[in-house]
Amino acid sequence: MIQVRERALITSSQDHFGSLDLGIVSQATYNWLLELHASWNSKAPILQQNGKQFLRLNSYVGILQSPTGEVIEILPKTQEGMPSDPELTELRQLMQRMLMTALSLKPRESGRAALDSTNTPIHEWIFAQFLGELLTLYRKGLKHDYVRVEEDSRFIRGQIDLTKQLRKSPDKSNWFNIRHDVYSPERIENKLLKTAVMFILKLTKSPQNWRFANELSHYLAEIPSLLNPEKYVAKWQHNRFMLQYEHVFPWCEIIIQNFNPSFQVGSKEGISFLFSMEKLFEIYVATNLSKQISKPNYLKVQASSQYFVNHQPLNNLENQNWFQLQPDLMVVSHDQRNVLDTKWKLLNSKLNSSNDKYQLSQGDFYQLFAYGHKYMGGQGHMMLIYPAHKDFMEPLSIFSFNEELHLWVVPFDLVSCKLVSGTWNIHIPIH
Repeated sequence: MIQVRERALITSSQDHFGSLDLGIVSQATYNWLLELHASWNSKAPILQQNGKQFLRLNSYVGILQSPTGEVIEILPKTQEGMPSDPELTELRQLMQRMLMTALSLKPRESGRAALDSTNTPIHEWIFAQFLGELLTLYRKGLKHDYVRVEEDSRFIRGQIDLTKQLRKSPDKSNWFNIRHDVYSPERIENKLLKTAVMFILKLTKSPQNWRFANELSHYLAEIPSLLNPEKYVAKWQHNRFMLQYEHVFPWCEIIIQNFNPSFQVGSKEGISFLFSMEKLFEIYVATNLSKQISKPNYLKVQASSQYFVNHQPLNNLENQNWFQLQPDLMVVSHDQRNVLDTKWKLLNSKLNSSNDKYQLSQGDFYQLFAYGHKYMGGQGHMMLIYPAHKDFMEPLSIFSFNEELHLWVVPFDLVSCKLVSGTWNIHIPIH
C-alpha cells in the first residue's frame, strides 16, 4: 500500500524518494492511472497531468486500487508540514469520522470485525464493519419470504397450471405443471448482502476480512448473488418488519455502490473509492453545527431561493432567473439570517500582508458579497469557515464590505467539532 495525502504527486520514476506528498507506484499502476485520467472528463477531475512523469491528485481522499493489487491510500491534508506517526493515525481517524458523518454510518467494533482502525486502510475498515453487522444479523435470523415457483413435477403441490397442462403431449401427461410458494430467504435484501460478501472475498487484502467473509459466504450459500446489484439497492425495504436490517444497510450500500469489481477502465479492473474533501468538510461542519444552535434558530443547508440576475431574452415574454446562488449553510432566526460558507483550504494567519492576504481567495469574497445582498438584504454578519490547524487557530479580525455588511473568517476545530470562539458569536447565534 502506498500512502499519500491529497494534492500529492504520483510517479513511477524510481529516481525519487517516496513521501506523503510523492507516491512511487509501479509502471503498470501509473499506466492505469493515466487511463483513469483520460476517462474522467468532469469539471472536477480526480487527477491532473503534471509534466511527463507526474500526476497530481486533487482534493479527494479514499483509495485507488489498481488491477495489480497495488493500493494508493489518500489521507486528508490538515497541515503544511509532514505529520508524525501519531498525527498520521489521527488523520485516518479523522477521515473515518468524516465519512461516517457524511454517509450517516455508525461504527461497530466487536468480535472479529474489530480490526485496528488506526492501522487499517479505509476500505478494509469498511469491509470489517459490514461483516460484523452481517454476522450479528445472521445470528438474529435472516428474513424469509414466500417465493412463487413454477415447475414440472411428478407430484401435485399447490395449484395446477391448467393452460400449460392441457398443452402437454401424451408422453408427458404423467408430469404436472404446478405453481406453489416456497418460504425462502431469497429476498432482495439478502441477495444484496450475499453480493457484498462476494465482492469482499474478491477485493480484500486482509487475511482476517477474507476468513470472515468466506465463513459468511458459507452461511449464505443457498442465497444467490446479483449480477447488477446497483439496480436493486433502491428496492431494499425500509419498514418496521425490517428494522433489524437497518444497521447493516448503509455498510452494504456503500460496498455495492463504490466497490463493485465490475468497475472498468478499458479492459482492466480496478477500484475507485474517493470522496471530495470540500463536500466532506461541508457535511461535517453542517452536521455538527446543527447540534449547537438553540431553538427557535435553525441551520438551513444549501439554500437555493435566490439568483444572481433576472433577465428577459429578446422575443421572450417571460423573465428568467439566471445563476442560482447556493450558500453552503444559513443560520435562520425569527429576525435575521446569517450566511455561512465552508472552504477546505489551509489559511495562514501570519501571512497578513496586502500581497498574501492570509491566502484568502478574492473569488470567495465576491461570492459572499453576492450572498449577503441576495439573502440578507445587504446587511448583517456572514462567515467563511476553514479547517483549524497550527497556523490558523483564531478567528481573523472582521472584514467589512461596507458599514452594514460584514464577514468573519473562522477556524473549525476538526477534533472538538466546534467553531473557535471569538467576537463573531455576538452577531451569529451559534454556541
